[in-house]
Amino acid sequence: MSAPQTRSELDLAQLRRTTTAIAGAISSVIEGKPDVVRITLTALLAEGHLLIEDVPGVGKTMLAKAMARAIDCTVRRVQFTPDLLPSDVTGVSIYNQETRDFEFKPGAIFANVVLGDEINRASPKTQSALLECMEERQVTVDGITYPLEAPFIVVATQNPIEMEGTYPLPEAQRDRFLARVSMGYPGTASELAMLSSHGSSSPLDEVQPVATAADIRELVAQTRSVWVSDPVKQYVVDIVDASRSTPDLRLGASPRAGLHLLRAARAQAALEGRDHVLPDDVQSLAVPVLAHRLLLTPDALLARRSAQDVVQGLVQRVPVPSGPLS
Repeated sequence: MSAPQTRSELDLAQLRRTTTAIAGAISSVIEGKPDVVRITLTALLAEGHLLIEDVPGVGKTMLAKAMARAIDCTVRRVQFTPDLLPSDVTGVSIYNQETRDFEFKPGAIFANVVLGDEINRASPKTQSALLECMEERQVTVDGITYPLEAPFIVVATQNPIEMEGTYPLPEAQRDRFLARVSMGYPGTASELAMLSSHGSSSPLDEVQPVATAADIRELVAQTRSVWVSDPVKQYVVDIVDASRSTPDLRLGASPRAGLHLLRAARAQAALEGRDHVLPDDVQSLAVPVLAHRLLLTPDALLARRSAQDVVQGLVQRVPVPSGPLS
């Protein structure tokens, strides 16, 4: 029994070395935000998509670009605007007069890392073009389905809905993002360091790939093998189910949310070098994974409660499992 355990530990050690290198490359551009960088890596290992929400100018797009540069994968950037068409995202079939047949011209979604900048500035029709891509990792155009190459991650940025020229993301769209993070303003020391490092040149120019697409596929496969005990699975179900009956919410967490929470917990355990998930992993990820999917009741909004507050209350109220978890 000792040999498989040693092999697993060696795999996890390699996973930590690779993810530490990726985190270092991202942190060389985004200073003073280790928690945000960690959630980004969690989404990558969990085969999820990341939504970065905050005011303009705090480094949302820079974070997405830094992650893309740190991985030697194909990268496409889409600037979402009101006149962007669904075919610009998915692709379009064009008639070729020489061959007298239609040829498919792939859209921007055909890449390992897709950077969707200001996703909520596009119309709901264009936003809906991402639904099949993000969930099923395929694109259907004119009745023909085209698979998307793994790894595939959408890193989207959005401005707060109160800002001019934005459309609210539909519930189905938000539910397809594994996690949502907010950059926040940098600390004084980090902002001072940013003025020095960004003054003469962009740190993005110095970021070199530290992993390949094959490396990421291997890390994802290793993350899937992280053990989750039945009590921890029940804990995830209890938290998700509690969100559906709380009086502060008119829309609770979906079954997909529970799956995403479990995958994210696996990824976090792997990042910490553990081969099993603990309730602490679930608790620490509940807010970034669940909060953006929930809809508050009018009374909760009048009481100035946030979805984050509701999720934190659920975590405190749901009993934590005890007994053997590994």
